[in-house]
Amino acid sequence: MASSRPLDELTLAAWLDELATPDPTPGAGAALGHAVASAASIVAMAATGSSDAGMAAQAESLRLRTAPLAQLATETYAEALAVRESTAGLSPERRDWAIGRAFAQAAEPPLEIARAAADVAGLAAELARGGDPRIGPDAQAAAALAAGAARGAAALVAVNLTALEGDARVDEARRLAEAAAESARRAGC
Repeated sequence: MASSRPLDELTLAAWLDELATPDPTPGAGAALGHAVASAASIVAMAATGSSDAGMAAQAESLRLRTAPLAQLATETYAEALAVRESTAGLSPERRDWAIGRAFAQAAEPPLEIARAAADVAGLAAELARGGDPRIGPDAQAAAALAAGAARGAAALVAVNLTALEGDARVDEARRLAEAAAESARRAGC
């Protein structure tokens, strides 16, 4: 990662500059983490404007849950890349095992992004369908953003787990992306 500052301390302009560098971190995982956190924040704003205190509390919980995902995705992917670079002197079997383990760990943040995105999209759909009509478009936008983040996260899970054929986490991520897309459709997207 080019910047040593945590991603959540960067200005938007600095974040976009970091993302545009040829350095692989931060990358798509971090962008998807920010996207789902943005969607969760929109849902929190919309839910706070509703009369349902339980929904507002759930939305705030999702907002807090998603806030660290961009940094986590960046750190675990950077660690996986470092393992790949540092294992050149190992036997092929040990090298493959170390790299496979590192990239399996790097699949966890995108999987968590997909999980959170499915939850955000589901809550956004509830708000869009049953909430105040003035917040409906915000909830729809949040559902669409979360569904896109889930779809992208599923792709990252799959690519990080290519060494493990039939890994259940790939199927889980794909199911979560489908659930988020269905929620976005229910929201009217």
